[in-house]
Amino acid sequence: MANIDTLSARQIASAVASGELSALEVAQAALDAVEAREGEVQAFLQVTPELALAAADRVDAARAAGEALPPLAGVPVAVKDNMNLVGTRTTCASRMLESYESPYTATCVQRMLDAGCVPVGKTNMDEFAFGSSTDTSAFHPTNNPWNTSCVPGGSSGGSAAAVAAGEVPLALGSDTGGSIRQPAALCGVVGMKPTYGAVSRYGVVAFGSSLDQVGPFGRTVEDVALAMDALVTGGHDRCDSTSQEVAPVFAQHLDASIEGRRVGIIPSFMEAEGLSPEVRSAVESAAKALEAAGAELVEVDLPHLDAAIAAYYVIGPAEAFSNLARFDGVRYGYQEPNCRNLADQSSLSRAHGFGAEAKRRQMLGAYLLSSGIYDKYYYAAQKARTLITADYAAAYEKVDVIIMPASPQVAFEHGAISDPTQMYLSDMYTISINIAGNGGMTVPVGLGTDSGMPVAAQLVAPAFKDERLITFGAALERAFASDGAPIMGVAPAFSGKGGELA
Repeated sequence: MANIDTLSARQIASAVASGELSALEVAQAALDAVEAREGEVQAFLQVTPELALAAADRVDAARAAGEALPPLAGVPVAVKDNMNLVGTRTTCASRMLESYESPYTATCVQRMLDAGCVPVGKTNMDEFAFGSSTDTSAFHPTNNPWNTSCVPGGSSGGSAAAVAAGEVPLALGSDTGGSIRQPAALCGVVGMKPTYGAVSRYGVVAFGSSLDQVGPFGRTVEDVALAMDALVTGGHDRCDSTSQEVAPVFAQHLDASIEGRRVGIIPSFMEAEGLSPEVRSAVESAAKALEAAGAELVEVDLPHLDAAIAAYYVIGPAEAFSNLARFDGVRYGYQEPNCRNLADQSSLSRAHGFGAEAKRRQMLGAYLLSSGIYDKYYYAAQKARTLITADYAAAYEKVDVIIMPASPQVAFEHGAISDPTQMYLSDMYTISINIAGNGGMTVPVGLGTDSGMPVAAQLVAPAFKDERLITFGAALERAFASDGAPIMGVAPAFSGKGGELA
C-alpha cells in the first residue's frame, strides 16, 4: 500500500492514464487523507466529496471508453475559497459571505477541471485575502503542518498547508502582495505567482484588481509547471479584459540549461532589517547552488524598492475599498436583521459581517480616496509604482532572473505578531513584484538551522517570461536534492497518515 503523498501530480496522472490506478481510487485516497489530517491542520473550509467522486467517475469512464485523457486527469486539487466553483460556497473566509453559493465557476478553476483535476474542496484563507497568517479567517485558523503551533502564512495559507500536509498534490491560490509565495515558503512547498494577466481572474473575488493574480501550489516545480500549462490553456479569457495570451509551454522548460545565464542579487535586500540569519543563509546557499550549476551571479540595484510597502498599502486598500463596497447587506451577503431602515441595514451588516482586518483595510482605503487626500497619497503611490517597475525593467537588461528571500523569517507561532504593521512586513520581499506585475516563484531549499522549519528562496522574472521561473526553479530543486536536503512538500508528521492507495 502507498499513500497519496508519495506521488507527484505527474505520477498520479500517468498512473491513471495507464490504468495502474483509477481516478476513483485516487480521489478516495485524497478524501481519506483530508479526513485523517484535517483535525490538526484545518486547511479546508469545505470538503467536496460529491464533486470529487463525480469528477473521478468521469475520468474513469473516459478512459474505459478509450478516450484520450487530459494532462492532469485524476489529480486531486484544492481551491482557495475566494474562487467560485458551482456546487460550493465561496465565503472568502468571511461572515459576510458565509452562505454565498457560487453561481458559476471561475475560469482558473474551470481550466483545472478541464485538465482533468478532481476538486477536493475549498481552502481557508485570511478574510478577503487581507493578511499574512490565515489567522484573520472568520471561521478558524489554519496550522502549519511542519509545526501546528505555527501559522502557515497567508493569505493562501489553507492551500499551502493542504499541499504540505499531503492532502492534495496541487492547490490554487491568489497573490496580491505575496499571498502565494509567502505561505509556500513557510510551508515548504513550491508556489508561483505568474505575471499579472497571465491567468484569468474572472470568478475570483477581487481584493486589489491591479495587483491580484492566480497561481498554483505544488510539491515540485514540475507539478507547478503542469498546473500553469493547464491555467493558460485556452488563452485570453474574454470575461477578463486584463488576461493575455500565454502559451502552455511551461513544462517544456523544466530541463533547460542555466549554463551562462545571469542571476541578479540585490545586496541591500540581503542586509535588510528584519531578515533572519537562517533565511539569509538559505538564500545565499541557493544563489551559490545556481552558480555551481553554471549561472553567473550579478549584483543589481533597485533603488526605489524602499517605497514598495508604502505604495502597496495605499494602492491595495484603495482598491479593496472600491471592490468591497458591493457587500452592503442589501443585494447579497450578510444582512443584519430587524433594522429600522436601509441605512441601518447597510451599516450594521458591514459592521457585523466584516472582521477587524477587513474593516481596517476598507477604512484606510476610504480615507486615502477622500477629497484632499487622494492627490497627496494615491498619486504618489502610482508614481512610486512607475519607478519600481522601471527599476525591475532596468535590472532585467543585465540578468535573466533575480533571487531574493520570499519571507524575512520562517513560520511564526499563532498570535506571535499582534501589531498589524509588523504583520504587513511579512510581505516585504514579495510586494514589489505585485507592484511591478512580474512573475515570482518560491522554491523550498531545506530547513532552517535554528528553527527546523522550512526555508525558501524566491525567483523573480521579467513580465511574461515566467518560463524562466520554471527553468531556474527546477535547477535549484535539483541542486538541493543532490545535496541531500530533506524532501520538502509533505511535512514528516503527516506523511503516511491516511490516504492509502491500493
